[in-house]
Amino acid sequence: MDLTGKLLIAMPGMGDPRFEHSVVFLCAHSGEGAMGLIVNKTAPEVQMGDLLEQLDITPKGTGAGSLPVRFGGPVETQRGFVLHSPDYEASLNSLHVTDRYSMTATLDILEDIAAGRGPSWLLMMLGYAGWGPGQLEGEIGLNGWLTAEADEELVFAKKDEEKWAAALQSLGVDPLGLSSAAGHA
Repeated sequence: MDLTGKLLIAMPGMGDPRFEHSVVFLCAHSGEGAMGLIVNKTAPEVQMGDLLEQLDITPKGTGAGSLPVRFGGPVETQRGFVLHSPDYEASLNSLHVTDRYSMTATLDILEDIAAGRGPSWLLMMLGYAGWGPGQLEGEIGLNGWLTAEADEELVFAKKDEEKWAAALQSLGVDPLGLSSAAGHA
């Protein structure tokens, strides 16, 4: 099972408050583990302008400084990641995730965003979510996550507070009908 490029949708009662109502975009998934970015949790009190200022990057009238920064996950929370449309290729290195998504974690993308040369669609994150070999599969087996196709409108355009319910609804699941109790037949 390769879930690269898919969404993980946190089930109620998963037990980890960092992932409550989370929607995670999986950038990589293999037998070696998984890496993803939470796309619906804004980092408290941080905006792109704060990061650009810390890095001595001056936005050039693009509005980039007012972009929100998201909590991408609990691992390496001081490290930045940009999930973006594939119309942008970093001069250093971009990870081609699928035909519709790329991820870049190098400084050049922030310089290009500030200069108005960035991708059409983007989300800036601090930190990421990571799983060791077999860990994610185990959590899915214990009803911790549902999986869904990653729709660009949902990932990039929906308001953060609407993404979890919208991701569930994309599967035909009513969020109000979910229970935090798991069962196996």
